[in-house]
Amino acid sequence: MTTPGADLFERAARLAPIVLDRLGDVRRRIEEAGGDPDRVRVVAVTKTFGPEACLAALEAGIEDVGENYATELLEKAAALSSSGRRPRWHFIGRIQRNKIARLAPVVSCWQSVSRPGEVEAILAHSPGRSPEVFVEVNLSGEETRGGCDPRDVARLVALAREKGLEVRGLMAVAPLGVPGRTTERLFREVGEKGAALGLAELSLGMSGDLEQAVRCGSTMVRIGTALFGARDSHAKG
Repeated sequence: MTTPGADLFERAARLAPIVLDRLGDVRRRIEEAGGDPDRVRVVAVTKTFGPEACLAALEAGIEDVGENYATELLEKAAALSSSGRRPRWHFIGRIQRNKIARLAPVVSCWQSVSRPGEVEAILAHSPGRSPEVFVEVNLSGEETRGGCDPRDVARLVALAREKGLEVRGLMAVAPLGVPGRTTERLFREVGEKGAALGLAELSLGMSGDLEQAVRCGSTMVRIGTALFGARDSHAKG
């Protein structure tokens, strides 16, 4: 008789060696960019991939898993419950206040806080806890890209701290289509802003621009395709 979740474990077991090998490549890239692979945390971004990707990341030694969509994160968390393994979930997409209540018991780190209302809602649904958050900085100037206006970052960090949230650092996504030197300049500006605010961490860089992020002092990189391969172009996001 097939045990519940057996197929999930089998898929994860096949994928885990591939993820482990690719994680080695990511760590080499971090080192070649001047970073310490033991100090730059890799967050495995499993957007559009199945729950086996989350489990494979855990098997490969990655404890931090990031998701962009609330429904997807909750579905994967439920699927992994039978494994007895729970990653440290990072929510990295645009925060919808009406989804916070369902996410709060699961999410360990909110990486994309960008509005005062989000601060209030996260606190309201986290009784007895001091959730870890990053403030996302909008580097494109486009509202559709999410993030806080750079001019408002200090005020939002101060508000979150005043309310009792643990503000670990700043997060940013490079604008689409800009040259690498522009990405590096923007990342460096975020790093300088974080340092001025006394923040310990920076979440900068993804599969395509992790080198620029590491050179600018990022302590965390959010990696999807470099670990799991190309995403389904027809999938959401």
